[in-house]
Formats: sequence, C-alpha cells, structure tokens
Amino acid sequence: MHPSDYIQLEKEYGAHNYSPLDVVIERGDGVWVFDVEGKKYLDCLSSYSAVNQGHVHPVILKAMIDQASKVTLVSRAFRNDQLPLWYQDMSRLTGFNMALPMNTGAEAVETALKIARKWAYVCKNIPRYQAEIIIASGNFHGRTISIVSFSTEDLYKKDFGPFTPGFKVCQYGNYQELESLVTKNTAAVLIEPIQGEGGVIVPPEGYLKQISRLCKKENILLLLDEIQTGLGRTGKMFAFEYDDVRPDILILGKALSGGFYPVSAIAADKSILGLFSPGEHGSTFGGSPLAARVSRAAISVLFDENMVDNSAKMGHYFMACLKEINSKHIKEVRGKGLMIGVELYPEAGGARKFCEALMSKGILCKETHQNVIRLTPPLIIQKSTIDWALDRIREVLSI
Repeated sequence: MHPSDYIQLEKEYGAHNYSPLDVVIERGDGVWVFDVEGKKYLDCLSSYSAVNQGHVHPVILKAMIDQASKVTLVSRAFRNDQLPLWYQDMSRLTGFNMALPMNTGAEAVETALKIARKWAYVCKNIPRYQAEIIIASGNFHGRTISIVSFSTEDLYKKDFGPFTPGFKVCQYGNYQELESLVTKNTAAVLIEPIQGEGGVIVPPEGYLKQISRLCKKENILLLLDEIQTGLGRTGKMFAFEYDDVRPDILILGKALSGGFYPVSAIAADKSILGLFSPGEHGSTFGGSPLAARVSRAAISVLFDENMVDNSAKMGHYFMACLKEINSKHIKEVRGKGLMIGVELYPEAGGARKFCEALMSKGILCKETHQNVIRLTPPLIIQKSTIDWALDRIREVLSI
C-alpha cells in the first residue's frame, strides 16, 4: 500500500482527534524510524518521551517476549510473581516505600487526585468534599473530564462540561499568586516541573523549592507530574532533583515501559498510599505480570546504559548548538537535558510548517502551542547524530 492509502483509511474510519504529520511509520530501531516506503527518519519526539530508551530496545523486547510466553494478565483478583519485584524496583528508583500501578498517564494523575482528596479528609481533617487542589495555567495532565476541568486550554474543554469542582488555577511560575490561593481547605498542589505540552516552559529558578517549603509549612501535599519530565528526560532521573525537593506524590508514566506497553504509576510513602483500602481504586490491566516485567526492564536499562548521564551531556550540547543558530525566526531556545523547545516568533507563521520541512529532510518532531518546535530525541542519541540533525535544522530555520 502507498502511504496515501493508509492516510485515507485513517481519515475514513478513525476519529479525527489528532493532526499528525503525514508520515506512516512501519518500524523503529533506536533513535530511527522507517516509513512504509523504507525512508529513514530521526525521531525527535520519542512518542512524547515514552520512548526514552529508544525504539525496540532489545532488553525490553526480550523481557516482553519472555513474559508474554508465560502469562500476560491475571487481573488483581490474584497475585502474580512480577508485581512484587516491580514494587521493589520502583522503591529503589523513586525513594518512596509504596507505589500503585496504572496504565495511562491520565489514570495516574486521577489516582493521585483521588488519594490526595482522601488524605485531606482523613489526615488533614478538611470538611468532607471541600478539599481544594491548586494547579497551574498552561498545564497538561491528560484529557479525562476531571483533568480537563482545570485545563486553561479552551480547545481541551469548551464542549465537555459540566466540570469537576475543587480546583484553583494560578499562573505557572508565579509563586506569589500560588501562595495567595492557599486556604484552610487546600489539600494539594499539582504541578509539572517543566511544562511539556505547554511549550517546554521552564519555571523561574527556585520555583519548586518555594512551593515545597509552602506545602510543608501549610501541611499541603505536593504532587509532581513527571510523566514527561521523569526517567532521565531532563538530564536527571527526575526533574525535581534540580531543585533538591521531594514531592509527596510522584506521578510517572510514558517511559516507565520504554514504549512497549501502557504503564503508569504513582509513588508515595505509606502514610499516603496506605490510605487506600481494597475496592476503592483499581485497574484490570494495571500491575499485570506483563506490565510489571516490561517496566522492570525499562527501568533497568536506564541505569545499566547510563542514559540519564547521556541525556545531560547530549542535551547540553544540542541546546548550546541550537542557541548558536542565526535565524530571524528563533525567539528562544529553552529546556533541560533532552527536553528542548525552540520558540519561533509569531511572524514565522507557526511551527507546523517547519516541522513539515524537517520531516522532508528526515527529522520527525512536532509543534506545540503553535509557535514551539519540540525536540526530544531518545536518551541514547549520540553527538554524531545530533550533528547530522543540526545541519538540517539550520537549513530549515534559515528559510
């Protein structure tokens, strides 16, 4: 079949809830993907950071095949031999003594919101159903009804009300405004250390530390959504390490499975996660033996292959080179590690056309918030490959 045939089938039979670039991927290998005609592309999106470990990593693939040949799903009605080992690996990874597995990032966020509310009533004695959670403008935590209820992006919510109450919005990066919203009913603050979908927005230095101090002072839970920023993306295992803080609830997903299987989780100490009782929350597929085994392998290769250190080194090099590009279109280059945003001036006519031009030269990336090109290659990328990409990026941005 020709690429246009696949595209037509998708348009005819699929809901039009995405606007993808017109490339039809057939296979992947490391930092590269190949379309149905065999053309090779550098993946500079990593499936929104789900493929930090690279496409079809052999260690994760072997773990998946081995487990799939034994048992894939037993539901949480019974125990399985992989989940306890995953819990242990998660504790070593995060430093928290409990974790709760789910499937998608949005489910993990919903789980964090639920337990934060229960904590508010059981531990902080906030009047029942009066708990408030503070979030930031420009946020992206998923697309469920409750999550879009506190989105500030009109497209995500305008036709989907009525919305879930109990949320207050402050300007991202504005600590004073956040502090002003705190009341006796404030249960939690939910924040992204860097906003990915928001345009790779890096908050002012010390922002998270200020929020952490406030939360400790006022007995408020700090919930950090590291679904995109976590697991090495920013040059540290978790982005909160830059501010030397520790959240009360850590939310993870995407690269937690290396792109092989939907795996997400929240991690917290027993004083919080121990509040759940049987029947209050669950998932048929969350914590399955297949999910647990795949996730364990995805975690192990991050350490075994020093991917976090490589993210820091290659991210520093990539960003420095991007900042040196002389282009009338570039307003700012920002980010941490291999989470990089190139913001263009509005006069450039939007980032989409530049992403399409890069695609024609063998680089796949995606626009976000109209004027930002997001560059987030797998953490295994090497300097020679970045140099190859830079030649093409310079050419496109000089148009």
